[in-house]
Amino acid sequence: MANEDIFKKIIAHCKEYGFIFPGSEIYDGLGAVYDYGQNGAELKNNIRQYWWKAMVQMNENIVGLDAAIFMHPKTWEASGHVSAFHDPLIDNKDSKKRYRADQLIEDHLQKIEDKIEKEVEKAAGRFGQDFNEQHFRETSPRVTENMKKYEELKSRYILASENEDLNEIRQIIIDNNIVCPISGTANWTDVRQFNLMFSTQLGSVSEEANTIYLRPETAQGIFVNFLNVQKTGRMKIPFGIAQTGKAFRNEIVARQWIMRMREFEQMEMQYFIRPGTEMEWYEYWKEKRMKWHKALGMGDDKYRFHDHDKLAHYANAAADIEFRFPIGFKEVEGIHSRTDFDLGNHEKFSGKKMQYFDPDTNETYTPYVIETSIGLDRMFFSVIANGYAEEKVEREGSAKEERVVLKLPPALAPVKLAVLPLTRKDGLPDKAREIMDRLKFDFNCQYEEKDSIGRRYRRQDAIGTPFCITIDHQSLEDNTVTIRYRDSMEQDRVPIEQLPKIMEEKVSMKKLLELL
Repeated sequence: MANEDIFKKIIAHCKEYGFIFPGSEIYDGLGAVYDYGQNGAELKNNIRQYWWKAMVQMNENIVGLDAAIFMHPKTWEASGHVSAFHDPLIDNKDSKKRYRADQLIEDHLQKIEDKIEKEVEKAAGRFGQDFNEQHFRETSPRVTENMKKYEELKSRYILASENEDLNEIRQIIIDNNIVCPISGTANWTDVRQFNLMFSTQLGSVSEEANTIYLRPETAQGIFVNFLNVQKTGRMKIPFGIAQTGKAFRNEIVARQWIMRMREFEQMEMQYFIRPGTEMEWYEYWKEKRMKWHKALGMGDDKYRFHDHDKLAHYANAAADIEFRFPIGFKEVEGIHSRTDFDLGNHEKFSGKKMQYFDPDTNETYTPYVIETSIGLDRMFFSVIANGYAEEKVEREGSAKEERVVLKLPPALAPVKLAVLPLTRKDGLPDKAREIMDRLKFDFNCQYEEKDSIGRRYRRQDAIGTPFCITIDHQSLEDNTVTIRYRDSMEQDRVPIEQLPKIMEEKVSMKKLLELL
């Protein structure tokens, strides 16, 4: 099945089973805005909890924060967002569609890279065990030609981006015959910058500064509270401050479902360190964060690092953790060495000291910062995309049938277990209700008695419930039930009194945290 087809099926599945709905759908929706349904909200909360426990609970020198969305407008001048938070936009005159110019160029670079990898894969298939990949990359005329094209385009693009040369960015698009996906033409307008912040009015702010912004990131709330947290928590460097929360960006070219939205959620941690140690800590957090992702067991080959060539105005090193979605490798998390840019600028704009006295070195300095920033919505998409599967399964006495299943990590699944009486009579529902009432204090459970047991299994498969507990007539005789496993569809008979312990072992987040 084509990746684009899988992508569309995932979107449809998420709507049908209560994960994600189009925002304001009864009014024909609102572009790039989505609502999380009953199952989506649970999954999202579980991912957030996994991050928070791994970041705050498991690290003695990292604490949490919940800063306000509204901040003084000078915050965004100090951070550089007022002057530098722009996207370069370009329109195709024939299709009337608008695009981010940088993404058009980056997509073109990816196509060249894909051509190279395809040549390498074909050669590996031809030569088998005798294949020398490095030698092939260095000697194959097609590979070397495309590599030269890639490097020249990349260097030109980086230089134009660093110089914010919009004319050159447009010329790169023209010279490489990058066309509009809709019209197929290169009839482009000039490139212009568009600030991504939403502005609004706040009456209680002084008249000369009554225009404020919805925050475009959560990090600045951490920086302005750096000293508050450090002093009240008696924190010693190195230490971190973590926060989750909504951020808002006026994306003109919002696309690819929840990959790029106007209202989204971030999970960020700013780690304050001694100047001069930033590269050591940068590498530490790259490894630490990759380990967190891989602990979910979604496949190590699904992840890769992508080091930034073009750095943000605040960074001296940056890398993305990318996940292989149905739409290709895309960023889910960024690790950035932010230097002392943020604290230094807030000190300059506020007139308040943002420095730290280090009792170990007897120095006063402005700390450097390593940032880890993960998009909760993108993380949600990666978990759903990895779990979605269509399978042919045996059905007793008939041909194979297809089931759609979400193979979610059990600790993240929105419903941990379903309690299902085999029939709606003979006292089975009463017994099932006893079990449900016992387990619901510790686990998010669902009770179902309508339809055949097979149909109920399929519904639970579709929302990713890892375990179904079935109560049958034998349960009334010997106090045992069957546990049906989502992924293998196998069943075990177990005593009812052991259910809490068994379920805790199978769905606990502790197992994930022990891998970190």
